[in-house]
Amino acid sequence: MAETPESRVAVYIDFDNIVISRYDQVHGRGAWRKDNVYRLGPGLEGADAELKTKIDAATVDIGAIIDYATSFGTTVLSRAYADWSIGVNASYQGQLMERAVDLTQLFPATKQMKNGADIRLAVDVVEDLFRLPDVTHVVIAAGDSDYIALAQRAKRLGRYVVGVGVAGGTSKSLAAACDEFADYDAMPGVRPAVRAAVAEPDEAPPRSRRASRSADETAPTTKADARRTPAEKAETATGKKASSQLLVRALELMHERDDEDWLHTSELKRQMVRLDPAFNEKAIGYSTFGDFLASRSNIAELDDSNAQLHKVRLRRGEDR
Repeated sequence: MAETPESRVAVYIDFDNIVISRYDQVHGRGAWRKDNVYRLGPGLEGADAELKTKIDAATVDIGAIIDYATSFGTTVLSRAYADWSIGVNASYQGQLMERAVDLTQLFPATKQMKNGADIRLAVDVVEDLFRLPDVTHVVIAAGDSDYIALAQRAKRLGRYVVGVGVAGGTSKSLAAACDEFADYDAMPGVRPAVRAAVAEPDEAPPRSRRASRSADETAPTTKADARRTPAEKAETATGKKASSQLLVRALELMHERDDEDWLHTSELKRQMVRLDPAFNEKAIGYSTFGDFLASRSNIAELDDSNAQLHKVRLRRGEDR
């Protein structure tokens, strides 16, 4: 029996729209312009410590958007549109390179800093849909009502249109024009939008999560470590944590997309590979994917009622 062709996804990000919407969501409507964030140069030159703290608190997780797109199929194209000479946009270089996002440079055409991203993005989407007829899903990360016509045209061309926007910065009409619309804040792995408190000069800065993780990862070896299986010993502390986080994210995405209580393990592995093409259970010491899931029993619950159907689900919070 021939395999069903996998869905192919194209992702388009109006980068300025998402970043500005997130900043205003965290710090109040109009905060982006009030703080003159768009005037900062490379390396956030000209920003004081307080402004840098506010920018960090409103950082957008581009990986969360790309990961969400993979829940629909294989991502074959991802583009972000912005004026990359702006310091805040340039600060996302690491995130964007890590996820292989193509960058489209748009210099502002007016004194109001409008760069015409909506027109360029819309033209590219329509051109790509004719040029790449195998694209089945179009993900548009933007909340601007200017994209309503684009969403409607893509649907008429037979594509499944998914919108992504930031709460408070999204047009309801755009959400209605899409086949599906996702709130950025509700995506797995996204930090809640909380306004950052700026520390006083004589106040010691709070211990960072990075420092907390480092302390956890360097904890002394316990007697339990001596009873670990060869597969568990093959995993480094970093690799073990990364694979567990990958498993959680894949399960969360699949449960969000599917109303079924139990998921097929084969679909779960396919989703994990979409999220991280480098994932391979054999590389970390497990002969089968089932063995890997069994080692994560605190995260994944396996259904043993049917030996022929291998199913799994995310263990409920109270049981983890």
